[in-house]
Amino acid sequence: MSKYKLVMLRHGEGAWNIENRFCSWVDQKLSEDGLREAEMCGKHLKFLGFEFDLVYTSILSRSIQTAWLIMQELGQEWVPVRSSWRLNERHYGALIGLNRAELALNHGEEQVKIWRRSYDNAPPPIDESHPYYQEIHTDRRYTCCDIQKDNLPKSESLKQVLERLLPYWNEEIAPEIKKGKRVLISAHGNSTRALLKHLEGTVPFYFYKFS
Repeated sequence: MSKYKLVMLRHGEGAWNIENRFCSWVDQKLSEDGLREAEMCGKHLKFLGFEFDLVYTSILSRSIQTAWLIMQELGQEWVPVRSSWRLNERHYGALIGLNRAELALNHGEEQVKIWRRSYDNAPPPIDESHPYYQEIHTDRRYTCCDIQKDNLPKSESLKQVLERLLPYWNEEIAPEIKKGKRVLISAHGNSTRALLKHLEGTVPFYFYKFS
């Protein structure tokens, strides 16, 4: 039996996932399939006998919705939920809202692959001319962060995602796990990927993967 218990998952499908667009910090809700995915995940965790003491999410709705639905299926809605921008999806800068296939036609598949999959290459930053700039960077939720809104990222590499995530992991999440708390993190593809990269190099742990 492992000493510590941590479950990390990516949110359910959103509308822009279907359209193959870079969603990033745009606050998309779950699609109908995404709602079902979250419910099925909760049912599976219940079947496996999981219980949690704390839940962590980003401040994006699709992450929060996923956590709610899972905890509802588990019958553990009362478990405290803590949300932080530091668990947000990677900020894809000027690529936000663009279709990945069309982007590959315009910039080449290799360049898109570098933007998406390299560790330390960030896409071009978002600026005020971008159609989603105002929606993201004037959102009230970003006035409640632990840094000034002007210092929030305008684009990120995976390395930068890990750099902004680690303080929250080290100061908030990891200490709770070390106390014996059973933790669920409902986050995003890249924030989960960045944290896994960190954990793989620091502690031995067991993966249980299900679909």
